Amino acid sequence: MGREFIDLFDEWADSYDETVSGKDNEYHEVFEKYDEILERVASEASGTVLEFGVGTGNLTNALIEKKRNVIGVEPSPGMRKKTNERFPDTEVLDGDFLSFPEIDVPINTIVSTYAFHHLTDEEKEKAIHNYGKLLGNNGKIVFADTVYEHEQAKKELHDRVKKQGYLNLLHDLQTEYYTTMGVLSDIFTQNGFEVQFERLNRYVWLMSAVKKDT
Repeated sequence: MGREFIDLFDEWADSYDETVSGKDNEYHEVFEKYDEILERVASEASGTVLEFGVGTGNLTNALIEKKRNVIGVEPSPGMRKKTNERFPDTEVLDGDFLSFPEIDVPINTIVSTYAFHHLTDEEKEKAIHNYGKLLGNNGKIVFADTVYEHEQAKKELHDRVKKQGYLNLLHDLQTEYYTTMGVLSDIFTQNGFEVQFERLNRYVWLMSAVKKDT
């Protein structure tokens, strides 16, 4: 459920912002338009926002700038420390997509960027099911992450990355739990959400899902 990556993210906490800045050629396309992606997710959010995988607080910052009330959830102590230093008045809880402290206020929007792929498809379904119970009617889930349009697109992207010689990126794509749009669409629909997908760069898609009465 993503906690197997905690040590990695603790080590990455000091250099994460440099990675997403686009200076690393291998991951440049993954993080292309990074600030615009954060802004787009923040603009889709309203009310009290529950953010999963806050990292160093970049999306948190975009949400705060839009006057959203943010509650963060982050499993990495190193990342939580970074966000707490930046936003001492923002609550950042120790938890992950599936296991987090009870939230005692109504949540209007659930957001995340570059993190949902840490869950297997089975865990993704469990998470969305739980969020459906947490959100009221017309509550939203807004995620931005790498998604494949279909299996053929997955193969083509892996082949492209291999030809580029980006073996670290290829390893990430092959070993983490990136999934297809069809799988995600089924998960959202089966749990009472209407979902739309919008491509934001070669790798990242915006997933905007609205809960409907069932």
